[in-house]
Amino acid sequence: MLAISAVLALTLAGCASGPKRPVFYPNDHMKTVGKSQSEQDAEACMALARDSDVSENRDGEVGKKAAKGAVVGGIASGVWGLFRGDAGERAVAGAAAGAATGAVGGAFQSAELNPTFKRFVQRCLSERGYEVIGWE
Repeated sequence: MLAISAVLALTLAGCASGPKRPVFYPNDHMKTVGKSQSEQDAEACMALARDSDVSENRDGEVGKKAAKGAVVGGIASGVWGLFRGDAGERAVAGAAAGAATGAVGGAFQSAELNPTFKRFVQRCLSERGYEVIGWE
């Protein structure tokens, strides 16, 4: 059941929204080049970041969070089990629950843009005359 829940959450996280794009402040440069050119420049800067081996998303977060959740859940449940006399069973159950929880949390974070990728694109766009005020 936990595995099914984790897979469902991962699927929903992947479908939650489209890729984020920079949002421009309408400064003089933006007004001069127009929306079409600004979108092309944004795509060019994003491609430059990818070509420079900057990861767009927080890849690897699912595995890291699942492992961390398993360790924390296993330890916490095992300690509680010491008082109740079933430490082994509780540690295994806690590790499974912690891993599932960590995997779900990691899935949501892995869908977020890498902060380094954002900074790279913003600098590239700034050098072209744009002012990025956020990402949507």
